[in-house]
Amino acid sequence: MVEFLTNMTWWHWVVGAVALAALEAFVPGAVAVWFAISAALVGLLLVVLPMPWQWQWVLFAVIGIVAMVWYRNYKQANPDVSEQPLLNQRGLQYVGQVLLLVEPIDHGFGKVQVGDSVWKVSGPDAPAGARVRVIGADASVLRVEHYVELDG
Repeated sequence: MVEFLTNMTWWHWVVGAVALAALEAFVPGAVAVWFAISAALVGLLLVVLPMPWQWQWVLFAVIGIVAMVWYRNYKQANPDVSEQPLLNQRGLQYVGQVLLLVEPIDHGFGKVQVGDSVWKVSGPDAPAGARVRVIGADASVLRVEHYVELDG
């Protein structure tokens, strides 16, 4: 094994790059892809500039770590912006809506009709038929408060 690691040629690095790129599909976190790019760069560099095996491994590690740190800093400064930020948070889509209780809120929990479905709600006790406003959501339970319509 040591002999293999000390006698790597350019095509070994390219094959390693392909293997690391494939590994990225199974390992989350955008780590293997940067080391795949690093391995590919080392392989391409070896085509034009032969270097000792120690430098190959140092270059591979440095390029991979620098690329990974750069990417993480870039993503922190430029987070992904979604056109539909509440897409997978259905309960939060109802915040601000006024709904009718179909079952009274008793001991903190009741039910409201939302479209063609019934949702569990939490909030202050209220009778069936009362109007409540959605103020938040905890998983699939809507948090509500009493809604009082002001005469304008």
